[in-house]
Amino acid sequence: MAVPKSKITASKRGMRRSHDKLGAATYIEDKESGELRRPHHIDLKTGKYRGRQVLEPQDD
Repeated sequence: MAVPKSKITASKRGMRRSHDKLGAATYIEDKESGELRRPHHIDLKTGKYRGRQVLEPQDD
């Protein structure tokens, strides 16, 4: 059975895990509607993606 030779300190463990964090989500302002949306996603307000009508616009 594999047993570590020495204890890994909390500092070393934290350094190893520092790359596991999630980055903040990116949002861009839509050119047509001015709403914030994720890049490469449909604008749910207008229902458009890259200038094409993909979904029916939502009514709020």
